Amino acid sequence: MTIRSADNQKLKTIRKLRQKHWREKLGLFAAEGEDLVAAAERAGWEPEFVLRAGRDVEPGLLSEVSALGSGSRAIGVYSPRWSEPGGRLMVWLHAVADPGNVGTILRSAHALCDGPVILGPECADPYSPKAVRASMGSVFARPPARAAFEELPGLRIALDARAGEDVRALSLTQQVAVCAGAERRGLPEAALAQADAVARIPLRPDGPESLNVAMAATVALYELARRMAAHA
Repeated sequence: MTIRSADNQKLKTIRKLRQKHWREKLGLFAAEGEDLVAAAERAGWEPEFVLRAGRDVEPGLLSEVSALGSGSRAIGVYSPRWSEPGGRLMVWLHAVADPGNVGTILRSAHALCDGPVILGPECADPYSPKAVRASMGSVFARPPARAAFEELPGLRIALDARAGEDVRALSLTQQVAVCAGAERRGLPEAALAQADAVARIPLRPDGPESLNVAMAATVALYELARRMAAHA
C-alpha cells in the first residue's frame, strides 16, 4: 500500500534520523538515494525498511522528509555497523567534525587501503546523512571503527604540515595507521609526541600552507599504499 499521509510512522522515523540523538536512541540511520540503497544491498546490509517514491510512498512526502533538500527517489533505514581496527593500512581521525570530510575519507580509505577509517574523539557521526552521502556507499562496504590513539596497531604516522620529514621518505612496516586531525587544529600534542613518525605532505612553495583534511588523508594513503604494494 502506498503511503499517502505525513503521519506515517516510517516517515516520522526518517525525519527523526536527521538528528544525532535520535540516531543514537533508535540505533538507526537513513541512506538517501537509489545509489546508496543499491550499495547497501550489494554489501549485504538488510534494511529495517526502504521507501521508494511512487511505489511505497507519494514522491512529495518522501521529499519532505529528505535531509538533503532534494527529491530523493529512495530512502533506506539501517542499523549501523562497526569494524575492528586492522589491515596493513588504515587511517585514524581526531576531531574531524565535518561529516562531509568524514564521509570523503571513508570513500578514500575504501579505495586505497585494506583497513578501515578509525574514529577517535570529537569526530562527526559517520552515519549522519551528509557523511553517508559523501561516502558514496563506502560506509556499507567498509564500515568505520572506533579506537583511542593508544589502541592503534602498527606504525602510527601522524600527519603534520610543520613536520620536517616527508611522507614519501618514511620507512614502512607491515602495518601502518595514518593519523590526521582537524584542519585548523591538527592532531593534539599528545598524539604527535606518541606517534612513531611525524610527517608532512610536501606542497609547492607558492601554494597553500596546508590541505583540507580529507585531501591530506587521501594523498597520504595513496602514497603509502603505492609504496607498500611495490614492496609487497
